[in-house]
Amino acid sequence: MTAAENVCYTLINVPTDSEPPTEISLKADLEKGEIKAKTEALKKVIVMILNGEKLPGLLMTIIRFVLPLQDHTVKKLLLVFWEIVPKTTPDGKLLQEMILVCDAYRKDLQHPNEFIRGSTLRFLCKLKEAELLEPLMPAIRACLEHRHSYVRRNAVLAIYTIYRNFENLIPDAPELIHDFLVNEKDASCKRNAFMMLIHADQDRALDYLSTCIDQVHTFGDILQLVIVELIYKVCHANPSERARFIRCIYNLLQSSSPAVKYEAAGTLVTLSSAPTAVKAAAQCYIDLIIKESDNNVKLIVLDRLIELKEQPAHERVLQDLVMDILRVLATPDLEVRKKTLQLALELVSSRNVEELVIVLKKEVIKTNNVTEHEDTDKYRQLLVRTLHSCSVRFPDMAANVIPVLMEFLSDTNEAAAADVLEFVREAIQRFDSLRPLIIEKMLEVFHAIKTVKIYRGALWILGEYCSTKEDIQSVMTEVRRSLGEIPIVESEIKREAGEVRPEEEVTVAPAQKLVTEMGTYVTQSALSSSRPSKKEEDRPPLRGFLLDGDFYVAASLATTLTKVALRYMALVQDKRKQNSFVSESMLIMSTVLHLGKSSMPKKPITDDDVERISLCLKVLSECSPLMDDIFNRQCRKSLSHMLTVRLEEEKISQKKESEKRNVIVQADDPISFMQLTAKSEMSSKEDLFQLSLLAAMGNTQRKETTGPLASKLNKVTQLTGFSDPVYAEAYVHVNQYDIVLDVLVVNQTNDTLQNCTLELATLGDLKLVEKPSPLTLAPHDFANIKANVKVASTENGIIFGNIVYDVSGAASDRNCVVLSDIHIDIMDYIQPASCTDAEFRQMWAEFEWENKVTVNTNFTDLNEYLQHILSSTNMKCLTPEKALSGFCGFMAANLYARSIFGEDALANVSIEKPVHLGPDSPVNGHIRIRAKSQGMALSLGDKINLSQKKSNA
Repeated sequence: MTAAENVCYTLINVPTDSEPPTEISLKADLEKGEIKAKTEALKKVIVMILNGEKLPGLLMTIIRFVLPLQDHTVKKLLLVFWEIVPKTTPDGKLLQEMILVCDAYRKDLQHPNEFIRGSTLRFLCKLKEAELLEPLMPAIRACLEHRHSYVRRNAVLAIYTIYRNFENLIPDAPELIHDFLVNEKDASCKRNAFMMLIHADQDRALDYLSTCIDQVHTFGDILQLVIVELIYKVCHANPSERARFIRCIYNLLQSSSPAVKYEAAGTLVTLSSAPTAVKAAAQCYIDLIIKESDNNVKLIVLDRLIELKEQPAHERVLQDLVMDILRVLATPDLEVRKKTLQLALELVSSRNVEELVIVLKKEVIKTNNVTEHEDTDKYRQLLVRTLHSCSVRFPDMAANVIPVLMEFLSDTNEAAAADVLEFVREAIQRFDSLRPLIIEKMLEVFHAIKTVKIYRGALWILGEYCSTKEDIQSVMTEVRRSLGEIPIVESEIKREAGEVRPEEEVTVAPAQKLVTEMGTYVTQSALSSSRPSKKEEDRPPLRGFLLDGDFYVAASLATTLTKVALRYMALVQDKRKQNSFVSESMLIMSTVLHLGKSSMPKKPITDDDVERISLCLKVLSECSPLMDDIFNRQCRKSLSHMLTVRLEEEKISQKKESEKRNVIVQADDPISFMQLTAKSEMSSKEDLFQLSLLAAMGNTQRKETTGPLASKLNKVTQLTGFSDPVYAEAYVHVNQYDIVLDVLVVNQTNDTLQNCTLELATLGDLKLVEKPSPLTLAPHDFANIKANVKVASTENGIIFGNIVYDVSGAASDRNCVVLSDIHIDIMDYIQPASCTDAEFRQMWAEFEWENKVTVNTNFTDLNEYLQHILSSTNMKCLTPEKALSGFCGFMAANLYARSIFGEDALANVSIEKPVHLGPDSPVNGHIRIRAKSQGMALSLGDKINLSQKKSNA
């Protein structure tokens, strides 16, 4: 292991603002000072040694004046000091002074205070010098029989580390610890002893477990966790042992400790794929999610359930537990609910869809009664979308779902109502049998709709799907009811005049001043301020929208009236009734036009809306068959086509998912025997405990798509020139939130370079974790230096610095070689992600940082350029493939990605190919990037600019 990968025991913050103390002043403090002064001086010595100072002259001073002290703080600091101080001479022999230190620690191991004994034993775990440990062995053994558990458990740890590093010092350690374990009563001591046996002598550990396997459920949770680890390791190495221990794992599923239950469930699934085992583990996971209050724990355990579902053999078992999984919806956290609904939707089948829908309907109704919370609306949206997906997959359910959801069209939350509307639109197009029910419910809630966007959608659905004479007349009645008295302008003028007149009579009366109950005078104004608000409250909804200046809904109304009028003429043969209906429709349109041109609305009507309403008036006055076909058939055909395309895309994605998960074994596939499998091929049999430990330490190696050497060489950055006295190059390894710089330093001179130090500094959201230690390089020698950098956000970071060194024997000052800058690529943190169109639009409106990049490239094909941008930015194209296919000279596409820090990045590509400049003309246009943080928007823009320039080469 290299210095960067070594486990670090001691971390001390170094204040950089103060002047470093001299060796003489420290010596004086350590010799003559009070205990407080000695403590401070010792702290300074420790910090200086950690920073690379040698201070050999202070060693004897500390042994003479500090080591005999009995103060606990001094003793703790001395443990740190002896851990880090160099204990050997340059030729590797132990320093003479260490014999005195060893004797002092032998006395501490026999000290009456248990804290001093225990902390000394902990310190001995870190010693790597066998000569120092050998005289202490009898004292360490004696500590196993100490009355206090703190001493005993640290004695076990000390014996374990000494046995692991220097087996010859205590060859009988496993036997000693086994005897200790049999007689021990304290849980923490038993846990440490059992842990040692697992790693040092597994057979003895198994022997002990066999004797007490029926009492395992009575043990403490820390010991139970170690037992789970042992069972997993034994069964992993020797599958024939599974039957012996599987009952023990089943018992541990009932443990009172959540951690034990979690580990036992994970182990059970790896040991057995029997449906009963999978069901027990899944049930245990669900109980954990419900009982644990921490949302992070809930999310982690939900991920485990999702992993279980990924196994085709386990999916059937989990389908029976859908109702249990839905109990998790009681959690108020939106992220947990989102994952739960997604999992339930993936597991739903024709057997349990009815129960699922009943639960979701209850949840939807609950959200209606809850006092408004910021997540209630989003949760309602999630429920609506889940019910939508259920109804599309299981059409029989649609009839149960629609009546409940239609109530939400009148919801004040536009997003939830829009989702309901989208669902209704799909249902009415797909399921002919439900049309009468949907139309009836729509007419019931139509007058209660509060938002203009939902009103427009509802109008469109009614206009498109009302096919009987009664329904058409009901639509007209609802429109008239929602519009109020017409003509609108005249009725509004009359209304205002009618309300002003009584007020004027009041003001004309001789007594203008009134006396209140308190005896003060007030003057009554002609128009009471409460009147207009009451007038606005009494207004029908559609009239309110129009007077607010929202005439887009008027254009939608005109189209709806045209459709129903044309359909009415086809259904009713009576000319008089036909003319009456058409003229009423035309009157409504013309009165809306009149209102738009008047000064009454807050905003005047737009030219587009005027054109649309005028077109509808013309269509109704002429009534040509072509227009009838366009309005009543082509509109529906385009919706049908869109829904078909969407359904096809969903089927293709589902097919891809199922293909990924299907385990296909060919007849001529080789049979894999575990005993004959090479270590590298046992990918499915990896040690999960080892993997989780590596993940925690940040040592997980990502599988490279190409050859590992080729990919590594791509990330090597040259830091100095070949003619510099010191040549340096760095391999930049990015691992989520950490960057490891592996710097190769080569001495190209004939001199020995002393104190060769790599000094680094960072720019951006990067933080250097540790200062690389100095090296001594022989002539033409080389060495590797590792430096760790922490990353806090998705922003282009720069690491810069220099290498300083002394030439041995030269009297000159320190030499310095300046390094090239290392640019940290934003692409290591950005991953493609997907979201719905509505979410994209919402984020686009919310995000305040925008970066507009002008396209400057030599690509001549629009699609080729888009693919190049996708590959160079790691973004995902949300615009469907069918919308981008074909050639029309221009292209618009939405891109989306998410960083590992949870930041969203949106981009809109608007490009065109100027045909008038010839076939070889390059693509031009703009790419607009939006993000929540400035760094993300700028970094993505820089990346796009750089990749465009690369393509010119």
